[in-house]
Amino acid sequence: MKHTLKTLVLLLLLSGISFAQTEWAIDKSHSKVGFSVIHMLIAEVDGIFKNFDGKIVSNDDSFENASVSLTVDINSVYTDNEKRDNHLKSDDFFNAEKYPKMTFVGKKFSKVDDKNYELVGDLTIRDVTKEVKLDVVLNGLITDPWGNRRAGFKLTGEVNRFDYGLKWNTVMEAGGLVVSENVTIKADIELIKQKTSNN
Repeated sequence: MKHTLKTLVLLLLLSGISFAQTEWAIDKSHSKVGFSVIHMLIAEVDGIFKNFDGKIVSNDDSFENASVSLTVDINSVYTDNEKRDNHLKSDDFFNAEKYPKMTFVGKKFSKVDDKNYELVGDLTIRDVTKEVKLDVVLNGLITDPWGNRRAGFKLTGEVNRFDYGLKWNTVMEAGGLVVSENVTIKADIELIKQKTSNN
């Protein structure tokens, strides 16, 4: 009986080690979440969200099957043009007053090769949730001069803004929309591994 109990305890301990999870915090001062659209068919216009937060939990430094979530403050949108920013916050686009947050909840984070991943998750804008796929590149893993483990990722993808109710537009005389229907998602995320008693 004692042998059985010892074996059971050992298995539980080993199980705890095998499934120990690590939380990574976003280093906001070295990260950005943004987008780009095509204006009048000829120019690319970029924007960012100044305020955002997220949580990433991984089983190990490979990040495969990591849990990913992100929340963005719509009122923090910035395109270097106050009039345009206010228009984006209006009901023509995000309606920041009624829907102040945009969220992403990952469902699958798959490793393609050493540096490339595929992230599938639910993107919610204006209370509309659609599944999206993002291409993710691991820029690298390092230990900084202060002993912190860091990871850098670049994420890109494309969504149709009409799917989320951001339908304002004007058709030009020559044809084509003033603002493109498709929006490119761009994010550069630097993570800091959180230290625990097990790390």
